[in-house]
Amino acid sequence: MSQQQTINISDLDVAQLSEVRKQLEDELNHLTNSFAQLKQAQAKFKACLENVNEVRPVNKDKTILVPLTNSLYVPGKLADPEHVIVDIGTGYYVKKTRPQAVKHYADKVEYIRTNVDTLEDTIQKKRDNMNYLTSLLQQKIQAETQGGPTSRGS
Repeated sequence: MSQQQTINISDLDVAQLSEVRKQLEDELNHLTNSFAQLKQAQAKFKACLENVNEVRPVNKDKTILVPLTNSLYVPGKLADPEHVIVDIGTGYYVKKTRPQAVKHYADKVEYIRTNVDTLEDTIQKKRDNMNYLTSLLQQKIQAETQGGPTSRGS
């Protein structure tokens, strides 16, 4: 079993504070990138939801553009407006009714929203820690340049 040791951050010297700041900055960058990726995924699922809502019985036998890739579409006719093909991930597709597809995508959007909210809170806490750490680091650097190296306990 490992024991956790608590260290008062104000007891660290400039080099140690700089290292902690760099680690915190790396974490913050990673979390921010994850946040952006989640927002993109959420936007894609919202677009899928809108697309499913556009498939209506009124549009049966009308010509539509069918996506083969993100940038390649071919014309086709809407034969069955009551069913859609849903990408459930890793290259698997499932035939679903329109209400089932709407529920599937709405659930995905909601799941991502809860993760985005949690991640947003985490990012804000990390930013607050970063601001505190930066302020402390600046104070230590200023103290060293004004009065020479400071030593603990003097």
